[in-house]
Amino acid sequence: MKKQSKGTVPAFASEAEEAAWWFENRKSHDREFAAAVETGQAQVLTGQKLQERIEASKAKTPAHVISLRVPQADLAMARRQAEQKGLPYQTYIKSLLHETLAEREKRKAG
Repeated sequence: MKKQSKGTVPAFASEAEEAAWWFENRKSHDREFAAAVETGQAQVLTGQKLQERIEASKAKTPAHVISLRVPQADLAMARRQAEQKGLPYQTYIKSLLHETLAEREKRKAG
């Protein structure tokens, strides 16, 4: 099993291997997370903040309707995760897309 290199999560052959890796690296993840909170890089997204974002996005100009082909396994995973967060799955997918695009823009600019 690989040791952690900062910011990199390796690929795993099994869930058991992944669980072992996360357990083995838990202290360094705790330190990194605490540091990110202290510097403002990590923030808690509360249900209220998420609802505010959703409402703000609805207040803007209507979104374009598009059609995407999504692998069934990915769609099932998105639906499970959305359900755990208490969100409609399409809203959840849109938020994931937005967060990813914004993060890549930030990295590109920085």
